[in-house]
Amino acid sequence: MTGESGSPTPATPGQQPAPPGGTTAAPISQPSRATPPNSSMPIRVGITLSPPIFHDKKGQLVTLSQNLKTATRNHATQEFNHGLVLSSFPLQDNQMFEVKIDKKINSWSGSIEIGVTCCDPNTIETPFPSSATELRDGTWIMSGNSVLKDGRSINENYGTDLDKLEEGDRVGVLRTGQGDLLFFVNGVSQGVAASNLSSRVFAVVDMYGKCAQVTIMDNTIQEARIHSNDLSNVATAAAAASIHLNTITSNNSHNNITNANIQAATAAANAAVAAATSSGIAAASISGLIRENSGGNNLNNNRIRFHERHGTLIKLGNNNRTAERKRPFDEFNNGVVMTHRHLRDNEMFEIRLDRLVDKWSGSIEVGVTTHNPGQLEFPATMTNLRNGTTMMSGCGILTNGKGTRREYGQFNLDELAEGDRIGMMRKSNGNLHYFINGLDQGVAASRVSDQVWGVVDLYGMTVKVTIVDRDERDEQNLITRRALALRTNPEPLDLQPSDKLLFHPACGSHAAVINSGITSHRPNAADDFNFGVVLTNRPLKPNEVFEVRLDKMVSKWAGSIEIGVTTHAPSDLDFPSTMTNIRSGTWMMTGNGVMHNGTTTIDDYGQNLDKLKVGDRVGVVRKDTGVLHFYVGGEDQGPAASNVPERIYGVIDLYGQAAQATIVDVSDFRSPDGLDSTVTSGTLYSHIDSMQDLRFHHLHGRNARISNSGLTASRQNALSEFNDAIVMSNRPLREGEMFEIQVERMVDRWSGSIEAGVTLIKPEELEFPNTMTDIDYDTWMLSGSAVMKDGNTVKNSYGCDLDSLNVGYRLGMMRTADGALHYYINGEDQGVAIDGVPGGIYAVIDLYGVCAQVSVVNRGGNRTLPAENSLASSQVMESSQVSIPLGAESNHRFCSAVGKSVEILSSCLTASRKIGPGTSLVFSSTPLESDDVFEVRIDSVESKWAGSLTIGLTTLSISDGDSNKVPGDISLLDQVWYLDGSNVINNNQIVRMNYGPCLDRLMAGDKIGVKRTSEGNLRFCFNGEDYGVAAANVPSNTRVVLELSGQTTQVSVCSVSRGNISPIDESHNIHDSLENILEGKEISCNTLEFHENRGRNIHMSHSSTVARRTESYNQGIVVSLRPLPEDTLFQVDITKLNSKWSSSISVGVIGSSPERLHLPVSLLHLKKEAWILSGDKVYFNGSVIQNRYGPNLDSLTVNHNVGVLVDSTRNLHVYVNGVDQGVAAQNIPHKCWAVFDLYGMCEEVAINGSEGHSALIAENLELREYVSKEKWMEEEERSSKVSKDVKNSMTNSQLFPHVLTKQELFTIKSRRNCEYLNLCIKFKNSLGLPSVFFEKAAYAVCYCDTCHKLRGCSSVSTTGNPPKNFTLPLRWVLFPLKISEEETGREDGDQVKEGRDSWHIAFHGTKIGDVRCMLDAGKLLTPGELGLERVLEKEKSKVDDADAPLLYFSPDIGEAGGSTYSPRGRFIDRRTRKEYSARTAFLLEVEPGSYKVGGKEEGENENIWISKERGNTTISALLVTLDPL
Repeated sequence: MTGESGSPTPATPGQQPAPPGGTTAAPISQPSRATPPNSSMPIRVGITLSPPIFHDKKGQLVTLSQNLKTATRNHATQEFNHGLVLSSFPLQDNQMFEVKIDKKINSWSGSIEIGVTCCDPNTIETPFPSSATELRDGTWIMSGNSVLKDGRSINENYGTDLDKLEEGDRVGVLRTGQGDLLFFVNGVSQGVAASNLSSRVFAVVDMYGKCAQVTIMDNTIQEARIHSNDLSNVATAAAAASIHLNTITSNNSHNNITNANIQAATAAANAAVAAATSSGIAAASISGLIRENSGGNNLNNNRIRFHERHGTLIKLGNNNRTAERKRPFDEFNNGVVMTHRHLRDNEMFEIRLDRLVDKWSGSIEVGVTTHNPGQLEFPATMTNLRNGTTMMSGCGILTNGKGTRREYGQFNLDELAEGDRIGMMRKSNGNLHYFINGLDQGVAASRVSDQVWGVVDLYGMTVKVTIVDRDERDEQNLITRRALALRTNPEPLDLQPSDKLLFHPACGSHAAVINSGITSHRPNAADDFNFGVVLTNRPLKPNEVFEVRLDKMVSKWAGSIEIGVTTHAPSDLDFPSTMTNIRSGTWMMTGNGVMHNGTTTIDDYGQNLDKLKVGDRVGVVRKDTGVLHFYVGGEDQGPAASNVPERIYGVIDLYGQAAQATIVDVSDFRSPDGLDSTVTSGTLYSHIDSMQDLRFHHLHGRNARISNSGLTASRQNALSEFNDAIVMSNRPLREGEMFEIQVERMVDRWSGSIEAGVTLIKPEELEFPNTMTDIDYDTWMLSGSAVMKDGNTVKNSYGCDLDSLNVGYRLGMMRTADGALHYYINGEDQGVAIDGVPGGIYAVIDLYGVCAQVSVVNRGGNRTLPAENSLASSQVMESSQVSIPLGAESNHRFCSAVGKSVEILSSCLTASRKIGPGTSLVFSSTPLESDDVFEVRIDSVESKWAGSLTIGLTTLSISDGDSNKVPGDISLLDQVWYLDGSNVINNNQIVRMNYGPCLDRLMAGDKIGVKRTSEGNLRFCFNGEDYGVAAANVPSNTRVVLELSGQTTQVSVCSVSRGNISPIDESHNIHDSLENILEGKEISCNTLEFHENRGRNIHMSHSSTVARRTESYNQGIVVSLRPLPEDTLFQVDITKLNSKWSSSISVGVIGSSPERLHLPVSLLHLKKEAWILSGDKVYFNGSVIQNRYGPNLDSLTVNHNVGVLVDSTRNLHVYVNGVDQGVAAQNIPHKCWAVFDLYGMCEEVAINGSEGHSALIAENLELREYVSKEKWMEEEERSSKVSKDVKNSMTNSQLFPHVLTKQELFTIKSRRNCEYLNLCIKFKNSLGLPSVFFEKAAYAVCYCDTCHKLRGCSSVSTTGNPPKNFTLPLRWVLFPLKISEEETGREDGDQVKEGRDSWHIAFHGTKIGDVRCMLDAGKLLTPGELGLERVLEKEKSKVDDADAPLLYFSPDIGEAGGSTYSPRGRFIDRRTRKEYSARTAFLLEVEPGSYKVGGKEEGENENIWISKERGNTTISALLVTLDPL
């Protein structure tokens, strides 16, 4: 074949998705498989990182222990150095190497030093250097708070001082995928310490001075989650910082203009300016520096906007009409922006202050300059320029950086407030005037150049501004607001009550409190992920619920909101990077765990906060009994802690993805008439979601407030604020649906009134402006009597004037079926306001000026929610009782009957040994169910004692109060199986030695579990890892027994009981069954569905049989609803792929119930009873146990299916397109669940044969009618000569079978270890054909039944122009050939190759003995040329009057490869001695028009093509097939 061969080019590995308009995300430390193409983050390619250990070559005084994980400096009180250790292997990108300081002594100064080195420990000469700072050849070391490279300091003030760390503190080092070096102290990044590191570095730890012993960290589950999130986010921030530095280097945020081509860019800028001056912006856009509007927004290019080149910290938005300074709490300058063109004479350039921060001194500076923004290297502040620049700063005027007027005008720019306007104008006489809120401040400068650009410096307090058009109403209202502020005795305003629970303004450095204290956010959530801690303004009252709603999220980061309480007052707290770093008086819910003072107390508690989405709510309450409860979505998650003190503040940590949250106040959901609604926060939204009535969305402008269950919107402080009060409908309007509101309150103070309209922008995507007319895309508004589209007036004097509305008036709006927007006043149609409005619009109300409150008019129901749908607040929130329904999972507990030295605490969840090392037995409260794991966590140890706990099972029957039955020693029990050290003992006899890790080595925080399987086997788990069968034939009805001996002093239960189905559930099932019988429905207890516990990005449909990932590339795990029955195939069809990502679906089984399973971001993070197939590797608990298993799942396409089955011998089988790939894993537990991960490219799956699958088939078939069905059917009619098999394969094709392209025909991958393929390769090799003929000596494409079925491809393909069908060479193996020497030697060889893209595919059968002759000739040979006569040689037809011999070939391999054209030969496999009949054929490319369909007049086979032009055929591949004799 002429053309490419080999495997298709794989998708370019990339990184996590970048937020819209943001920077790309950086690598995460967790194994990440899917990333968008063309980005910089490395992805996991099947490499499993080994646990880090120290290298056995070390410093002279170092001793290694604990399997090379602990290093100790000998004679630490006598020697202070020679304590150098290195990692055993080079660090992988983004791999954390972290150690804990185990022991310190105070004899010396200095302490631990850590870093990386290019020096390989295998090649370092011994003895080792005495300290790390002596290493050279590429060594970076953190010592104290300095960073040294090759012994020389490169940063003398970096991060936390390592000399001040104490025992138990952790310090780590990491090299990012971008080559940046990061250090971590107690899991907190210290920032980028160095860049451009070598790709191969080893970790270095120097136990110097006070540091005497370190251990490589192995975190607990919860600490690993937090650590993982920090690594992810720090690396992401490092990548963003790297991009930011590149931006600073180039001084160009239009970006793509580097230092190397800055001169060319300057020339292009000059050309653009000249073009704009002479012939307008359209000509200037040719230069590429001025963008044309591609969004269809009808943007006026002459309208002033900011230039796309600006200061390094500026972010533009709103079609470059808004400028914002990034990192406003960290940086105060580098915020210069300029207009995109020079100002015209008498043209007003006016901006509005949108956001200020109360941190810096100084504020905005504005002015004009003669410098072209296309050429300017932007300074940190504009007053640094020494020519051509006039700026207003404070209340003075500066020309070229020097003061020319000390007192100018009536206003000081440093004293302006949010919403104030600043304008400037160069008049035709050359004078420069400034305007504040529309008031002319007089001449600021004269003889100003006639070509100047407007300049704004977002300095100090000023963070965000927007270019605005003059608005006399705004100007008048701003003057009124300023006058009110200047009153000596201002009238009382409608402020929030003093005891209202709000956020305190003192908060983390990356957080800010807005919306009158109700809302907190991270304003630069795309650039930072931590330092977002916010506390309440006062302590919480007993039984008072502190509940917040997530308003905004950023998918760029890992982790999410954390909530809790603290005894620290916000005015006294030194705000940390995350609240879990506080080591006193703090209780936090993080993920699905609970932490107290930074230590995990509950690992598996409630719903996972990392899975929350926008609109979800989370809360906390301290009951008057001192018990702490958390709420998620209004549901009590149960007791989290006890003995919590009274004076506590609520606290949230806007970490990772959580970008904004608002306090939910139940009082906001009372009716305006004063009647209390009985709605609690627990039922606040659940009922609303089920209702279809229109109401206001919970996201709104800064000064707006939503109340009355979303039916009422008001402007807070309506007497002191006149704007920033935009509200929107909670859903898009339907066709012909009216959204109607009633004006309920007006204030006679401002100019202007309500504005109303519609927009295509979703509330979640809108950054609410001051007024809706600021939006210049996809928005239609009525302001007064002016109809506006995208901020521009398109019609004046509309039928109604909104400024004339009064209290009690009703205002409605409706989009009709023909796209016309109508307004209604008191139910009366005012006519068409504007045409061409698309569907899917949201209603918008702007509570501007005099309009202070409106309510939605819903004609179908009451304005308040019915009382019977919820419990009263006191019933839900003040109850201290926790009711666990029957059948729900509940904690395992200890029996209160214990040994004399044991005390049972925390509702029988904790067992503590009182004194001494004496024996102390503890039992589970109930016998252990089959396959249930009873797990305990070691809370405390005393290392002065020897030995540790023992754990096992016993048949002893004991209940509460039976302490007299408890023997003094576990060995005295009659029937007992237990683990002592590493020995398994049954009735004082050792039945197994060296089982798992020794219990004597367990430390505080470690977990150990015990399980009896349904087969009667005893198994133990250590930190979630099952170590296999410890003993067999253990009887049922056994309970757990522990002996708290030796160093173990306290343990706590950390597992749950699966329990049985409750009578309530059974009654529901019976009821459902009766309904199904009455309705005539078929009942099946084995219906395949997905469980409701799923990844946070998964949306279920079609009765939980279809799962779709709605965003990002991960968090797409779904689990089967029920355990997988034996020999039952659970199979899903891939119905949607997104080629934006790499990697794809993973499948497998898990041994844990999905009911309370914490689902990680991907299946490979499951570390407990998880057997997973990802790519072509099989994993157990995250570790590879089998390579090269079956086809690579990443290669599956739409309509391929994949499934799992566990056979009767408990072996796991994976099926791909219905083909069993063999045993993937063994010893699968009897109770297991199928699990699928919709990862990367895989966005949607449907359970095979389900209701949802059938629905999707119908949808896809409908789509096919528009895409390809007509083309295929027409071609089929034209090609009626194709064989019956071809027609059947086309008409019987399943849902959208993939049709191979010509290139895929030669390059598609075959099944690995395909026996038929290997056999055909042996036969081909036996022919003795030189490898020079073939594209690749060992490459072949197998089209055996199994390989073809796995691909899920159609058996027919189409190629050429005009298109012609051909059959795939099923049951043949294809060997691609090189281009013949004749063609490669031609000057137009490339053109010949490209031209053959339009040629047709056909097949030519030949004898085995003729193959070599034709390959030597490089063309087909006739029987005469071969020296023999073919059986099939025909008499020349009437139309063939030339003397040239005829060539015969066919588009159907069944015709060409039959025994008539391709006689059978004989082949014996030397290894197996089996005999096969063999046939050979060639795959040809044939030029259209060079052949004819053979002899219609003579009744010849219509499937035979005849040609006499050999120059128009090319042999592209050899085909062989074998059949057993």
